[in-house]
Amino acid sequence: MGTSWRCFPRSPVAEGRHLTRRPIEPAALLAAVSDPGLGGAALFLGTVRRGAEDGPVASIEYSAYEEMVESEFDRILAEAGQRWPGGRVAVCHRLGTVPAGEASIAIAAAMPHRADAFAACRFVIEAAKQRLPVWKQEILDDGTRRWRGDPHPGARSPQE
Repeated sequence: MGTSWRCFPRSPVAEGRHLTRRPIEPAALLAAVSDPGLGGAALFLGTVRRGAEDGPVASIEYSAYEEMVESEFDRILAEAGQRWPGGRVAVCHRLGTVPAGEASIAIAAAMPHRADAFAACRFVIEAAKQRLPVWKQEILDDGTRRWRGDPHPGARSPQE
């Protein structure tokens, strides 16, 4: 059984190894990690939310230092491979404008056991939130924009 720790080149899911500007296709991501020898599969979707604490968010525009995101995802997935050998993980992050309710990131993990599949998804999303140079600009119903958090204090965001 082979181990895959990258999004798959030239796939319908992503133009890059881990990045896309098109809607994420969760079924394609799950298919990429599918293996009859792996008994547990998990899928995590991080979606643009519109909630009471977030206000009238219509969409979020994601921008990134793309080359660094790709290489950092490679490192994150390599770390996951060391923690959970024998499994498969694929990740895809969307850039550009993502409407409320749609996925901005998806992680699929297939492991011999379900607990490891859940743990691998959690590991990848937590590492991505901490380490990726991705910036979010919320677009509100009235058209105003606001930058959402700075995951990398001291790093220059695109508006600077």
